[in-house]
Amino acid sequence: KDKEDEEEEEKKEEDKKEEADSQKPSPVKRNRSACRSVMLQSLVKLFFGCLAAVTCGMMYAVYLYTYHERKFWFSSRQELEREITFQGGSGLYYYYYKHMLTAPSFERGIYELMRDNRTVSGQTINAVERLSLYPELITSLLYRITGSQDVIEPVYFYIGVVFGLQAVYVTALFVSSWVMSGTCVAGILAVAWYVINRPDTTKVDYAIPLRENWALPYFSCQVAALTGFLSNNVNSASEMFCYLLMSATTFTFILVWEHSHYVLFIQGLALFLLDSFDLVPSRKVLTYCPPKLFSLFLAYVLQFQNPALLSSPLLSLLISSVLARYFQVERASDLLCETKCKYENIEWFLFLRDFVTNRLLCQECFQTPSQDFFLRLTQASVLPFYLLVLLICLISTLQTIYRRLSGEPMKTNLRLEDGRIGEQPEVIYHVFHTMLFGALAMVFEGMKYLWTPYVCMFTAFGVCSPELWVTLFRWLRLKSIHPVVLALILSTAVPTIIGFSLWREYFPRVIAELSELQEFYDPDTVELMNWIKTHAPMAAVFAGSPQLLGSVKLCSGWTVTSLPLYSDIDLLRRSEDTYQVYAMRSAEDVYKILSLHKTSYVIIEESLCNELSHTKGCRIKDLLDIANSHVVYDKGEMYSFSKHGRFCHEIKMNYSPYTNYFSRVFWNRSYHVYKVNSVISFQY
Repeated sequence: KDKEDEEEEEKKEEDKKEEADSQKPSPVKRNRSACRSVMLQSLVKLFFGCLAAVTCGMMYAVYLYTYHERKFWFSSRQELEREITFQGGSGLYYYYYKHMLTAPSFERGIYELMRDNRTVSGQTINAVERLSLYPELITSLLYRITGSQDVIEPVYFYIGVVFGLQAVYVTALFVSSWVMSGTCVAGILAVAWYVINRPDTTKVDYAIPLRENWALPYFSCQVAALTGFLSNNVNSASEMFCYLLMSATTFTFILVWEHSHYVLFIQGLALFLLDSFDLVPSRKVLTYCPPKLFSLFLAYVLQFQNPALLSSPLLSLLISSVLARYFQVERASDLLCETKCKYENIEWFLFLRDFVTNRLLCQECFQTPSQDFFLRLTQASVLPFYLLVLLICLISTLQTIYRRLSGEPMKTNLRLEDGRIGEQPEVIYHVFHTMLFGALAMVFEGMKYLWTPYVCMFTAFGVCSPELWVTLFRWLRLKSIHPVVLALILSTAVPTIIGFSLWREYFPRVIAELSELQEFYDPDTVELMNWIKTHAPMAAVFAGSPQLLGSVKLCSGWTVTSLPLYSDIDLLRRSEDTYQVYAMRSAEDVYKILSLHKTSYVIIEESLCNELSHTKGCRIKDLLDIANSHVVYDKGEMYSFSKHGRFCHEIKMNYSPYTNYFSRVFWNRSYHVYKVNSVISFQY
C-alpha cells in the first residue's frame, strides 16, 4: 500500500509538471512572439516616420504659398499684374498653360502647340518640343478632368501643383536622411536646413514655372529610392518598390527637363565608382542600368526624337557599363575617351568668342560662387558640420576601398560597434554624389541648386547617425567611456543643440517673412502691357530683350521675334539681332535687321541702355561691342569706339536719319516703344 501511494503521488507530480510545461510557451512560440513585437515596433516607427515626413512636406507647401501671397499680394492683384510676377522670362510657360485651357479640347490644344505659328515671327515651331511643355500639358489636363473650373482659378491651380511638387521634394530629402541614419530627427533637421537656406536651394521664390522647379522633385524622389535600393538592410519587397519608384521618377525627370541627362550622368559617375571598386553587389548595378536606358529611349520618342539624348554622355556611360559587365572589359578607356571628347568640346566652346558664347558665359549660373554663399551656409551651421561628416565618411570609404583592393570582402551585416560607416553602400554613394556635385558647384554657381539640398540632407544624416560617431571614436580609441554609449549620447545631443540654435536664430525670421507685407509693383511694365493689348494690332510683331518678350507673349499673346531660351541656337542668334538696338550701329543697319524678322514694334529698355554692372565686359552693350569689333584696348583698359553713336541713345534725340526709319509711339520711365516704319520717310 505504501508503494502504491508513493507511485500515485509520483504520477500526480509528473502530471503537474506536464501541465506546467504545456502552459509554458515553446521556443518556436517565443520566437514568433518576439518577431511580432519587433514587427509591431517597426510598423509603429514607420508610421510615425511617414507621418512626420508628410507633415514636413505639407508645412513647407503652406509656407511657400503664404510667403508667395505676402510677397506679391497675389490674391488682390488683377490678372495682368499676377502674370507679371512670373519673372525671368518664365511666364512664357504659363502662357501655354493658359492656351491649353482656352482651347476647345485638349487634343486641339496639343495640335495647335505642335504647329505654333503665332509665337516666333516667320516660323512654325513645335512648342512642346522647343520648350518641354509636358508639365503644362499634364497640369491643364488635370485641371480639366478634375472639374476644378468652378472651384479654383487656373493660376492658383498651376502654382499649387508646383508648390505641391516642392513638398514632395523636401519629403524625399527627409526620407533619404531618415533611411541612412535610422532616425526621423535627421529628416526634420534636413528639412529645417533646406528651408533656412532657401535662397541657395531653390528658385521657386521668384520664377515658379521654371523647368527645374518641376524636375528636381522627381530627381529627389529618385535619389531617395536609390538610397533604399542600395541599402543592405532592405527586404525583397522594399527593394522592388524602390526599384519601380526609381524607374518611374527617372523617366519623368528626363521627360520634364531637357538638361536632366547631364545630372544623371554625374549620378552615373558616382555609381560607376561604386561598381569599379566592387563596393555594391553587381546584381544591383546591372538592374540599375536598364531602367535608365529604357527611360532615355522612351523620352527620346516622346520628345520628338531629341538628338541631344542620343549624343548625351549618359547614354555612352550606361552602354559601356552594361557591356563591360557582360563581357568583363575595362571601362577606364571608355570613360577617358568620353571625358576627353567633352573636354575638347568645352575647349572649342571657350575659343568660340562671339556674342552668344560670351553672353552665356556671363550668365550668373556660370559664375563662381560668391563668398556670401559660403557665409550663409556657415551661419546656418551647415557647412562646418558638412565638412566634418564628409571627412569622416570619406576616410572610412577610403579604408573600405583599401580593404576591397586587398581582397577582404565587405561585411553585409554591420553592427553598431563595428564603426565602419564607410562600408554601407548608400553612404558611399552619397559621398561620391555630394563630392561630384560639390566640385561643379565650386566652379558654376548655378550648380548650387543641385548641391546644397543634398548638403543639408547628408549633414543631417551624419550628425544624427550613431554609426558615424562610433567610427570616429574607434579611430580615437577612447578608453574612459565606451564608444557606443558616447555615440548614442552625441547622436541625440548634437541634433538637439543644433535644432535649438536654429529655432532661436531663424524661427523669428521665418515668422517675420510670413507676417510682413512686401510690395512688388511694376507700374511701368503694367502700363506697357496695357498699351500693347489696347493699341497694337493683332498682326503686330514685337522685338526686344528675350525676358521682356516672354512677358509680352504671356500678357498679350502677340507674336515676338525671340524667346528666353538658352538651349536653342537659332533663338539665341535672333536675340543677338534684336539686341543690336543697344549697339553702336547705324539706323539703317538696325532697320534692316529688324525688318528681316518682320518686326512691327521694337521695345528699348532703359535698364539695358544705361546698364551698370560690376562684372567688367558682361553688360549687353559690352558684349555687342566686342562681337561687332567696336572695342579698342589701351593699356589694359577696354574702350568702345565707332563712327556711329549707340542706337538706344541716338534714337531718343528724335532726329534724322532715325526718324526716317522709326516712330516713337509709347514711352515711360522704363520703356520706349518705336514703330518700325513700313514706308521710309526721309525727313531732314
